[in-house]
Amino acid sequence: MFQAMSAGESIYDIVPPREVIQPKPPMFRSRIPHDLPPSNSTFNVPGTTHPYLSNLDGDALNKVVKNRSHSQFGKKVGSYANNPHTFIKKMARSCQVSSLSEVKRTNPDLLKPSELKATRHKESPPKKGEMPVMNLVTSKNFIVANAVEAILAVPKKNVDTAKDYLHKEDYGKVPKYLTHIKNDINAEYDYIRQLQEQQYEQEARAVQGLDEDERFRLLEGLKSKWESVNTQYQAMTHLTTLDTMGKMRRKEKYEAELAQMEKDIEKINKRNLHIDLTR
Repeated sequence: MFQAMSAGESIYDIVPPREVIQPKPPMFRSRIPHDLPPSNSTFNVPGTTHPYLSNLDGDALNKVVKNRSHSQFGKKVGSYANNPHTFIKKMARSCQVSSLSEVKRTNPDLLKPSELKATRHKESPPKKGEMPVMNLVTSKNFIVANAVEAILAVPKKNVDTAKDYLHKEDYGKVPKYLTHIKNDINAEYDYIRQLQEQQYEQEARAVQGLDEDERFRLLEGLKSKWESVNTQYQAMTHLTTLDTMGKMRRKEKYEAELAQMEKDIEKINKRNLHIDLTR
């Protein structure tokens, strides 16, 4: 019983205790208004006309410097996004320029200059033998007259200066440089053909036909040599175990020589043989 009580076990623990709700304290409300500007503030100081610290005494009821739109942190997120409904349309920032004929018909006064500009350069002094012009007076305004003549002048027609290549002297003829190139190519082909012919002649001179008597002599010599080598080879065929390197090499040598001589005999048995003297 003592152990159970010391462990904290009790039948009363089956029933949960009643929840006690703590009363909520009243909300704290400051006596200082929330919209008062902070004292010793470095915010809202746009330039050098105001000190770096504003509201030092803390007695300001309103902001020392009024807020400006997105002057410090920029506009709110999404304000710079493109609007597909607001785009520059045709002739939104400009107007259509009237043609010269329309201006002449509707408002010809626009073609007259509003004021005459003075000449920029001074007139050159008269020469020594030049007589002064006297008693010549005119009321014509040459600047306005020149402007009107230039506006009313008929545009000049562009003269077609393109060449007519159909009437050229060498029209339809092969150019001379192509003929020269063709002759050079043919000369190169002839030179290559001559080299090939010389090579064929040299090869033909180096190859000679084998005489029948000489062929029989070669055949008899190969057969006699084959018999001597075969005799030496048969002398060691009874050896079942090749226990030394010399025996193995001799056997391989005899087999290779016999095989080569059999090939040579087979070739010499043919007729109309030719020999290459260059080898």
